[in-house]
Amino acid sequence: MDRQPIFFYDLGSPQCYIVAETVMAALPIVPEWEPVLAAEIAPGHTDVDRAEIESRAASLGLQPVRWPPRWPPETEAAMLAATYAKLIGRAVAFSLAAYRQAFAGGRDLGARDTILIAGAACEMHPTALGKGIELRSTRQALQTATRRARDAKVTTLPAIQVGDKTYQGLDALADAATALNGAPR
Repeated sequence: MDRQPIFFYDLGSPQCYIVAETVMAALPIVPEWEPVLAAEIAPGHTDVDRAEIESRAASLGLQPVRWPPRWPPETEAAMLAATYAKLIGRAVAFSLAAYRQAFAGGRDLGARDTILIAGAACEMHPTALGKGIELRSTRQALQTATRRARDAKVTTLPAIQVGDKTYQGLDALADAATALNGAPR
């Protein structure tokens, strides 16, 4: 299989955080990271089993999960920032930095400072990031990505599309890895 898998995620999803921390190493093909708006495709995305997330994070050797004080988080600006980061080739670095701010640092992704700190971690200038979030083209790219996820029949995040098949939920990574490892090359 020579088609690049697509990792659909929302920065406000702790389930996506768990998968994001391991997706690059777990898949034999580097996936495209596609930020999408969970609120538009995944009903109930804010329902979280905190104990399960904390347990999975511990089993992966991640820092203990520190939950942001506001739940569910308001992530529209963060998702626009992730989309802008993708447009300039920094989706992975920015998204991992934002996830770590939120779920390892317990910071609110709705706070502009949190977004700017995540941007600084991957050498995105704060003024450029602020302007990038406000661009109409960034908003359109996020809407297009969300439509792309809907077209792939995504109803739960995280999701990984491999060819015409989409794997969803916390087991998406294992299922996608199995599909990719079993596919003829």
